[in-house]
Amino acid sequence: MPEYPVVVVGAGPAGIAAASSLRDNGVDALVLERGERVAWSWLTRYDHLRLNTSKRYSHLPGLRYPRHTPVFPSRDQVIEHLEAGARGLDIRFDTAAERVDRQPTGWRVTMSAGTVDARHVIVATGQQGTPNIPEWPGIPGFSGELWHSSEYRNPARFVGARVLVVGCGSSGTEIANDLVSGGAAKVWMATRTPPNILLRTGPAGVSGATIARPLFHLPPRLADRIARVARLKAIGDLAPFGLPVPDEGPFARSARLGVAPAIVDMTVIESIKAGLIEVVSAPVSFDGDRVLLHDGTGVRPDVVICATGYRTGLDALVGHLGVLDHRGLPVASRGEPAAPGLRFLGFMPRPSQIGYASTRARRIAREIAAELG
Repeated sequence: MPEYPVVVVGAGPAGIAAASSLRDNGVDALVLERGERVAWSWLTRYDHLRLNTSKRYSHLPGLRYPRHTPVFPSRDQVIEHLEAGARGLDIRFDTAAERVDRQPTGWRVTMSAGTVDARHVIVATGQQGTPNIPEWPGIPGFSGELWHSSEYRNPARFVGARVLVVGCGSSGTEIANDLVSGGAAKVWMATRTPPNILLRTGPAGVSGATIARPLFHLPPRLADRIARVARLKAIGDLAPFGLPVPDEGPFARSARLGVAPAIVDMTVIESIKAGLIEVVSAPVSFDGDRVLLHDGTGVRPDVVICATGYRTGLDALVGHLGVLDHRGLPVASRGEPAAPGLRFLGFMPRPSQIGYASTRARRIAREIAAELG
């Protein structure tokens, strides 16, 4: 049975940051990736996806984006960046990590093909592990199509269609606007809880992340007051369009629930104000060709796209170890040990998440290198 100093689970941004930082500190690591390539989850996302935060705060350790890269890199540019960072790493593709168990001197990882032992394990699969579609009553009898946002690529398939996008986070708003610009006949966007909204590009063209990063370190109530004033000044009052400012601001909600705000471009706001995206209440059930909504109304979409998030999918992997909370998220989410030799990286929603994971990865690598001697 092979043994490694460190096994890293996941070859996305956090996993590559961890493995490359370990290499820089002279520590060998085996990376397990269930997909066929580096950044597999990014490869399967929609075509117009861009980073919500600027390239300045979203690069791997010691590796900058090429000079010509725009402020907000595209999906493909992020993938190229991660592939560059992964060169020379020991990555085993098409290999899913299925279970992590304690051993007298470390950990044993059961894979889709065999097992591997390690002194340390870093789980870096991220928050977008398993697509989540709510189990609404009546779904089996729905005459239209039901998709998850992870299946959406571009609007070509939906020209002339009536589409209900469920969820108004970053992906939901961006997909809804993509559908509008791509020729969908009608686009509704359903919301259960009004989102906190931050602009991707703030005043004077400044990245929203540049503004949000210092606010993140303030007391949440103070940061939320500043964010509320900034939102109303930048985009106005969206309450007449179905999107009032929530009572709980973005920083308090992030601290309490780990929920990120919706980061959008101004074009999304313009589409909402122009009525091109109609905000409606959340679905409660399906009835034939009709989706019944929480406020008693209903819509008749040809397609429902659920931008309803993901589950981490960590229960089978580490749920038996007592390291997850009731939501299935790691209790220790900042890279600190959840148990001796077991860490989680990339599960902390915050501004500039890739850059934050890279900073934490460097610290983790130094700590592991010192422990291994």
